[in-house]
Amino acid sequence: MTIADTIRAKLTAALAPDALTIEDESAKHAGHAGARPEGETHFRVRIVSRDFEGVSRIERQRRVYGVLAEELRGRVHALALTALAPEEASDR
Repeated sequence: MTIADTIRAKLTAALAPDALTIEDESAKHAGHAGARPEGETHFRVRIVSRDFEGVSRIERQRRVYGVLAEELRGRVHALALTALAPEEASDR
């Protein structure tokens, strides 16, 4: 299972997203700090979940980082995150 697959499975189980996109951007960071030759170190995640309704942007990020704590302590060096409630998703 790839890191992206693990991220998808964990976020789906924990936050039941209405929409979820995960992009592995590791190739863009080759040679940078935290990059590994095998990749799977830098990701961009866009998640839309009802769990984010009425929740601040910082709390949304905390929830996602909490779900992915193991990955962020290990292989994942960077996570660019957009976390939206459904009513916000049509705007972006």
